[in-house]
Amino acid sequence: MPDITVIHTGPFLVNTLIIPVSGKYVLIVDPAACELSGDEHKITSYIAGTGLVPAAVVLTHGHFDHVSGLPALRISFPDIPVVIHKNDREMIGFASADVQSRCLSQMGLDNFLPAVSNLPEPSGFLDDGKTLYDCIPLDVEFEELKKWKVIHTPGHTPGSVCLYNEADRCLVSGDTLFYHSFGRTDLYGGNESDIYRSLEKLRSVIKGDTVVYPGHEYYGFRFDE
Repeated sequence: MPDITVIHTGPFLVNTLIIPVSGKYVLIVDPAACELSGDEHKITSYIAGTGLVPAAVVLTHGHFDHVSGLPALRISFPDIPVVIHKNDREMIGFASADVQSRCLSQMGLDNFLPAVSNLPEPSGFLDDGKTLYDCIPLDVEFEELKKWKVIHTPGHTPGSVCLYNEADRCLVSGDTLFYHSFGRTDLYGGNESDIYRSLEKLRSVIKGDTVVYPGHEYYGFRFDE
């Protein structure tokens, strides 16, 4: 079981995950810390305090509350690659404000738009069935990344993904799956039929004793609980 660290960040307390890769190298999953939520340096301070080295940022989907920490990370780590599924690619990058504004307007959170405008462009894409080793452009080869398989799980957003480490019985589920619940589908790009199909897909491949790390709230539960 990977020694995953969870940092609660951003306006909706996203479970930002720090996942070990090799030695001091780690992945940062769903960074949300930003100036508007008063925790802009929460992730970078943790990294600096522990002496860790971020290898890449992995986004389970592109919603504002999961990507708002990208600017602060890119300031501290200018060359860090950022990967996301291609179906959510427009939710980051220099034109991100156009798409993000649609979700923010639905939630009455237009004041949050500056935090998700002019975000870094994606460095690569998370493809269904491939491993993180295949999807993240890195100069250093980390064998541990071969354990993490991408599962495309649309519904919460068109490009939502889960990351499954079958060998270590661990699932990073983003906002697709929560404890006894699942992600909302009423925001722009959401689709209720799609998320039901995605949940069935997970049931068909995930082992029951797998430990789940969702994007919010309670984590560390077993998939079959």
